[in-house]
Parts: sequence; C-alpha cells; structure tokens
Amino acid sequence: MAPPQGNPPSSGTLPPQHQDRQPGREGPMHPPPRSFAEHYVGAGRLTGKVALVTGGDSGIGRATAIAFAKEGADVAIAFLEECEDARQTCAAIEACGRRALAIAADLGDEAACAGVVARVVRELGGLDVLVNNAAEQHPQQSIADISTAQLEQTFRTNLFSMFHCVKAALPHLKAGARIINTTSVTAYQGNPHLLDYSASKGAIVAFTRSLALALASRGIMVNAVAPGPIWTPLIPSTFSPAHVAEFGSNTPLARPGQPDEVAPSFVFLATEGASYMSGQVLHPNGGRIVNG
Repeated sequence: MAPPQGNPPSSGTLPPQHQDRQPGREGPMHPPPRSFAEHYVGAGRLTGKVALVTGGDSGIGRATAIAFAKEGADVAIAFLEECEDARQTCAAIEACGRRALAIAADLGDEAACAGVVARVVRELGGLDVLVNNAAEQHPQQSIADISTAQLEQTFRTNLFSMFHCVKAALPHLKAGARIINTTSVTAYQGNPHLLDYSASKGAIVAFTRSLALALASRGIMVNAVAPGPIWTPLIPSTFSPAHVAEFGSNTPLARPGQPDEVAPSFVFLATEGASYMSGQVLHPNGGRIVNG
C-alpha cells in the first residue's frame, strides 16, 4: 500500500526544509510529493513491455515507473543508494500485478550501466523502453565556485550515463522501442546558480535530437521531457530552506509541480500515441513558454 500523498499546494509556498545529503529521500519531505501515480488509470498500452527507469526510486522516476506498471509493463528501476525509496517503488509496481526489479548502481560508470542493462534483459526477458532520468545538481553562486570535480561529476551522472545506458541497451532494442531522456526547463531558460547542471541538460536536448536521427532507420523513437520546478527529493537536498519555501512560486501556475503531473508525458512518449514523434521535447513546466 502506498503511503498517503499530499495535494499540490494552492500557492507557491512550501514549508522551509532541507536535507543534508544527496540523493535526497522522500520520507522526510513535507508535504510528501505525489509520486505514486495514485490517480493514474492505465489502459494496457504497455502490456508485454519491459521498461528501465534510471533514478526510478523516487520523484519523477518513481511516478513514471508506477504509471508504466499501470499500463501493463514490467519495470526495472536503477538507483544510487536510496534503498527504502526503491523498496516502496517496487512494492507499488508489484501491487499493479507487474514484475519489479531494483538495481543499485552508480550510473556515472560505464561498466555499471552495462551491468544494469544486462541484468534487466536477463531477469525480465528484454527491454522495450529506456528512460534516462538519473541526475544531480549542486548550486553555486559563481562559475568560479564550480570545481573541475563538480563539473565532471555533474556531466558524468546527467549526460554520460545516458550515453552508456543507450550503448548497452541498443543491441536489445527492436523497432518500436522508445528512449526517453529527462532534460530540464533550465536547458531553455538557464539558471545563474546551476551553470553545470543547466549545461548538462542543454547537452541532453542536443543528444536527444541527434540520437533520434541516428536511430530513425531502425524504427527506434527518441524523445525527451523537460520538467519545470517539480517537488522531488532533489529539491530539499539541494537548496536552502528559504529557497524551498519559494520553490515554483515564480511559474505562471504559481506553484511547484508534482511528479504525478510529469509521469503522463513519459507514458505518452512510451506508447503508440507517440509513434510519429522523434527528436521532440515535452514541457510540463507550470506554464513557462520556452519555444523548444
């Protein structure tokens, strides 16, 4: 049984809070994010499919993994070390009557990515949908404060992992398979305190478009989702309590989004409704116009 979920705030304010370690955890978040796809109604659009969602233990990844399960897919999630969040996600997938597989791995390492994909194929019997969602961010006041180590780590997790997972998955993907990458509104609008993160997300847009062209002849669709400010564990583990209290309030909808409000974008791109879409980006961002 999924824990009770909070409702989207009617205003842009959240209680000030902070978590001292990354990756963050959903348990301490108040209000809890809506990430269990509780109100999502599946229609069997992924019946017989196998999906892998990186960063699938919580937040957008969790909501997407559970929505996929409600559509009939068996789902594997890859995560770094958030074991309790991963356990809850797998329990929710299994409650949908689907098989769940949780794999702890540092996806910044190419061998780890290959190992994750190999285990998914071995234990779940194949791979049809790859969602590259794992990411990290570390705000800094100035570019002078971004160390080489931080820059490399951000790109290793956010971008290199996508290359590695795609390379490992390609031998197993057939015509009709889907690759969906998570980019960000920051790729389009920028962020003065997330220079390396924004740059990595911009690179993901270019990667998505180029990979879509490269795989079109094989019938493999490649698209992306660019969320705006979404209430996930990344936020309290990244920002100060004061920043959290105003998180999302500057969007046209004047509030942060919920993971459950982003997951349907991934479902659409994974199903037949998006059979004539490749190289595109969807923008669940609270009403910001980004023209991209």
